[in-house]
Amino acid sequence: MFTFGELIVILVVVGIVAGIVSTAAGLASLVLYPVLLALGLPPVTANVTNTVGLVFTSFGAVPASRRELRGHGQELKTLIPLTLVGSIVGAILLFIIPAATFAKVVPFFILIAGILVLIPRHIHIKQPGEIVVTPKWMTALAWLGIFLVGAYTGYFGAAGGVLMLSILSFTSAAPFVVYNAQKNLALGLANIVSAVVYGLQTPIQWRYVLPLGIGFLIGGSLGPRIVCHLPARLLKIVIGIGALGLAASLFKSAYGL
Repeated sequence: MFTFGELIVILVVVGIVAGIVSTAAGLASLVLYPVLLALGLPPVTANVTNTVGLVFTSFGAVPASRRELRGHGQELKTLIPLTLVGSIVGAILLFIIPAATFAKVVPFFILIAGILVLIPRHIHIKQPGEIVVTPKWMTALAWLGIFLVGAYTGYFGAAGGVLMLSILSFTSAAPFVVYNAQKNLALGLANIVSAVVYGLQTPIQWRYVLPLGIGFLIGGSLGPRIVCHLPARLLKIVIGIGALGLAASLFKSAYGL
């Protein structure tokens, strides 16, 4: 068993790596969730700890992404409210659905997210003076998808970023660095809302959250800068493969495969 000092160091280091992965790829769970389980936390407690810690990531990531967010206020006016309402619903569901069911459902969400991220997208780039009309059914479907991602984020904070990236990769004509920054802002706010709901429902493991938060803050400020220097397709492949690997690991533990 680790001493308190060793536990602090482990959590800070893991938080830095998870913060970078979260803001650059949206898959902090690839690093953090298995570590928290290995440290002996039950699945729901590990999820709550992960989500509360992720709040600190947004404090580092959003200031580092000001340039990418500038000029996209109209998109954020739709993205943020849908995500926040969904996160409230998901956070409440976490304490209604039995923990055993939670552990069995999560691998399916991560598997779907990994597959969606790996699918190449072909976006029509709007030309100057060109008017592009998006079918209403497609807009409604995108809004529903964003709401469901918000609900999933509230329900299972880890890997919500992969789901959001998979939705935005099909609905946004902006470069990856832009909609990745939008994801960081929307899910950062969603994590804050979820953390408040969690705090009203269950004790928060602050001895885990605070060192993780320090790491998340550092990693969150580094992630957006790393994204600017890496090919978008490479990042998506890494995200997708990582999600599939995590899904396989969780399938094994949840179903004894």
